Amino acid sequence: MSLTPDSSAPAARKIRSFVRREGRITQAQKHALQVLWPKYGLEADRPLDPGQVFGRKAPLTLEIGFGNGAALARMAADDPATDFIGIEVHRPGVGRLLLELERAGIGNVRVYCEDAVQVMQHCLPPACLDRLLLFFPDPWHKKRHHKRRILQPGFIESAASLLRPGGILHMATDWEDYAVQMLEVTQGSASFRNCAGTGNYASRPDYRPVTRFEQRGLQLGHGVRDLLFERT
Repeated sequence: MSLTPDSSAPAARKIRSFVRREGRITQAQKHALQVLWPKYGLEADRPLDPGQVFGRKAPLTLEIGFGNGAALARMAADDPATDFIGIEVHRPGVGRLLLELERAGIGNVRVYCEDAVQVMQHCLPPACLDRLLLFFPDPWHKKRHHKRRILQPGFIESAASLLRPGGILHMATDWEDYAVQMLEVTQGSASFRNCAGTGNYASRPDYRPVTRFEQRGLQLGHGVRDLLFERT
């Protein structure tokens, strides 16, 4: 099963949903990546055993593309009975999250600094997730770049394989045309049921924090749409 948005493309030219931009990384973030990674980091060269990693059997949530980690840290702090895995390719955001986890004493989060496609395909065991979160993924707003959007039929197939029956796929975006694509692609899968009813968006659940990024978008008049789908 492939998560590559264009499954007909040659393997050597795999289309990615991200571009690695290192950006400005602080000395504190660099230090966190060196010193705290052994405590919180996960490597993508081996299968994941959640029970072994967290030392317990608990509900498991995966967030893909956690950005600076503010929402992930908040959700984990608010729900200590749940274990969380975050995936982010940009090292400054990973470093920032590691610092916050250590500062706040949050022990129920582990992190991949890797392509989500690789982690989903090669690391996570089937039906291991209770929730899969995809908040504000890169909209690749130019039409010629839409093929780079992570939300494609292959992604939905992979999400279905990782979620337990009754598990929740929760997406959010402030780009209207991307919200429409999310709705159409996910409703086109027999593996998911729209929790808000066919053709409808959901209200923001209390567990999803409103981030500063989202607040800026709201101030600019960007409508935010949440989509919740149950694994059938």
